[in-house]
Amino acid sequence: MFEITRRHFLSKLSTGIGGAALASMLPQRASGANALAEKLLRDHAPKAKRVIYLFMSGGPSHMDLFDYKPKLNELNGQQLPDSVRNGQRLTGMSGNQAVLPLAGSQFKFAQYGKSGAWVSELLPHTAKVVDDLCFVKSLWTEAINHDPAMTFFQTGSQIAGRPSLGSWVTYGLGSENENLPGFVVLVTKKPTDQPLAARLWGTGFLDSRYQGVRFSSGKDAVFYLSNPDGVCQSGRRALLDKLSALNKMDFQNEIDPEIETRIAQYEMAYRMQTSVPEVTDISGEPQSIKDLYGPDAQNPGTFAANCLLARRLAEKGVRFIQLYHPGWDQHDNLPSAIRKQTQETDQGCAALIADLKQRGMLEDTLVVWGGEFGRTAYSQGTLTKDNYGRDHHPRCFTAWMAGGGIKPGMTYGATDDYGYNIVGADGQAINPSKDKYIPGTVHVHDFHATILNQLGIDHTRLSHTFQGRRFRLTDVHGHIVKELLL
Repeated sequence: MFEITRRHFLSKLSTGIGGAALASMLPQRASGANALAEKLLRDHAPKAKRVIYLFMSGGPSHMDLFDYKPKLNELNGQQLPDSVRNGQRLTGMSGNQAVLPLAGSQFKFAQYGKSGAWVSELLPHTAKVVDDLCFVKSLWTEAINHDPAMTFFQTGSQIAGRPSLGSWVTYGLGSENENLPGFVVLVTKKPTDQPLAARLWGTGFLDSRYQGVRFSSGKDAVFYLSNPDGVCQSGRRALLDKLSALNKMDFQNEIDPEIETRIAQYEMAYRMQTSVPEVTDISGEPQSIKDLYGPDAQNPGTFAANCLLARRLAEKGVRFIQLYHPGWDQHDNLPSAIRKQTQETDQGCAALIADLKQRGMLEDTLVVWGGEFGRTAYSQGTLTKDNYGRDHHPRCFTAWMAGGGIKPGMTYGATDDYGYNIVGADGQAINPSKDKYIPGTVHVHDFHATILNQLGIDHTRLSHTFQGRRFRLTDVHGHIVKELLL
């Protein structure tokens, strides 16, 4: 016996009268199965059609970017009070330090826009678009080390092997452009000691057609997509037709869904030979747009260039676009290192928001910015007048969202005077729980549930049965943070 999958069921159904009726009812998409999933999983009108996720890999320091803590500056050099730490877990990198000296930020802060959002001097471009952003200052996670923390944010589990957020979204909704992948990944081209594993945009136990497709910055944006020398398009087409016929015969014998996926992926690659060069060619962009994103925008592989490409992919109907910018792991030399990071990313982020807005796309595009955790209020290693580092801190950190039905010009959640704990309206520290939603706190599962909600998806219904268990992105947790929604 074998388990009949959704795809196999639909492929058989499509040969009968019922299939014809079903096809006439559903919107035209790249996949009938995706269209069916879209019809079944959406329980309300979506506010967002697509997501652009700007992931700052390494854990940006919230106290140096968005979470202004003047008292931390006043207490610079003093020991972190035990009443603030309250026995919370530390990493092995700073847990054995004799002292944990508080490190105030070296950077000036000011309030911007009608919303009065606090922004560091490191982010002058972001400061100009704060009224379009919703700052979430009370994110938290259980993960305290990079790999499990990144895996958690990308897949909803600290254990590797689950489907990524982008894969879940395309599994549920498919793509709006049959000539491009539904899920595209862009990684900043830069030296880093923290390589990114491809499993972060993998499909886990889902069909491999929902895998994120990484675009590179080289001559060929997708490896092995171009025909080799001596092979023309007609020859490639003839080869694919013969290969498809063989695979279809194999499928009839094996009833293996991955065979159908293989056929679909070969066809997608053939169509991408034309569509990918077209979407990655920015030569036709007006100079004003290139200037908006800054000089790096014309240097393929830079963060700014990837932001511009993300907008072009969004215009073409790509459902989920993930940008990774590594290098935020600043255990030492933070002042100079974070300055370099923000110089690489600030203008691109702000330009993306402004560009989407002027095109009327921000309304239905959800843009997300954030890392896997925050940084400690105390210095890892020796604190000096000009230098400090910060260790990993999962108890509270900042992200921002924009567009896609998220309230603009808003700050949600708050932390204590040290940027160490989430606090309530009374200023008292909150002990957050993923099992019970506590207003003012945002767990990783809550974050994911809210993103899916804006796409019109009920996070409790987007599931897949694997090895006898029903899996979903938010596991058995997750609450929609309704306070963030328009």
